[in-house]
Amino acid sequence: MSAPRRPPAESQDDLRDTYGHTPVDKMFGGRDVYGVGFEPRRAGRRPVRLAVIGAGGVVQSKYLPAIARLRMLWDPVELVALADPDEAQGPKVARVQGCRWYSDHRTLLDREQPDAVVVASPDALHALHARDALERGVAALVEKPFTLALAEARELCALAERHDVLLIPVTNLRFAPPFRRAGQLVRDSRAFAAPGLFLGRMHLGYDYVALLEDATVHLLDLARFFMGDVRSVDARGVGRGHDGYPFRTAAMTLAFESGSIGQVATSSAALSLKPWLRVEVHGDGEWLAVDDVYELAVYDSEVGPTKTWRPVMASTLVLDEELGGHVGQLEHFLQVLRHDEPPLVEGRDGCGAIELAIAAHLSVARGTGVDLPLDPAEADREVRVLGFPPYGNA
Repeated sequence: MSAPRRPPAESQDDLRDTYGHTPVDKMFGGRDVYGVGFEPRRAGRRPVRLAVIGAGGVVQSKYLPAIARLRMLWDPVELVALADPDEAQGPKVARVQGCRWYSDHRTLLDREQPDAVVVASPDALHALHARDALERGVAALVEKPFTLALAEARELCALAERHDVLLIPVTNLRFAPPFRRAGQLVRDSRAFAAPGLFLGRMHLGYDYVALLEDATVHLLDLARFFMGDVRSVDARGVGRGHDGYPFRTAAMTLAFESGSIGQVATSSAALSLKPWLRVEVHGDGEWLAVDDVYELAVYDSEVGPTKTWRPVMASTLVLDEELGGHVGQLEHFLQVLRHDEPPLVEGRDGCGAIELAIAAHLSVARGTGVDLPLDPAEADREVRVLGFPPYGNA
């Protein structure tokens, strides 16, 4: 029986979490109540020329604020350009951000020759845009879903390895402060040396996104983050989602390679904010729970007190892009590109998450469990035959 893949160790010089996750105030003087101040170590990093492919809601609400936050904290990252075919939205966003706009992503890559790109275009274009960047030697941070076809995901990983170019999937919840602290506990505590049970729950108050690929993929990634690779998936779904999506509510049982088990429940027929996300990891005589991206609770004694931890937030400033992990993910991507940190997440993690989503769809359609790993060509062909979005148009 193999042990679960443990969350990797982090550097003692970690500067990412500015809400009290690490004692940055002891490393740098002069911070004010907003968590800013001159940070010579950040300012001394190698400059990175960054471009963004896409100018939609995720870019405007998450990545552009994350870039601005890092620059405010003295990270020398420069937003040089963005690409989006929308001739109304693209130029407007570029003008506000003070960067150049291109209607075609290939023109951007060829003319600007950025060091790295954030791919946050429509889901079906992620593979194309990431491939075009990697083939030009440009590092890529790819928004979820990593791709909509398992064969494409594997091909991207192989391409990155062949060209020796950095490829990282967006796994922002791993970098949200409570989940990062939970990862540290699972890594360092003997009670979690072989965690036995993973429980995850997600509620959405809307069904206009692909339930598994765009939303629940967070839980699927966290399951692999805490517990390691998955051996089999048994899923059931009910209801009918927006635009032909096969279900609105789903439950799945996961069997991990380590011998551990897990359950994931997800629904787009509930509410989004009351609360919307919960994860539990059960070890030997100890378990922990993370609610939303706000609170971590550790239960390690029958009679002792529950230990809780919340990120410290300035009373006048709450940044969703930081609490949700986008700042931490982006900074880590830049630091790996600079060769200043080892990668905490790799292309194979993007493949693993989308493989779980596809396996869940196959399990629901077949009415039986599905063993992993999947054969990429056969799995992609079967979901296309089923004819439901998003894979029908992938």
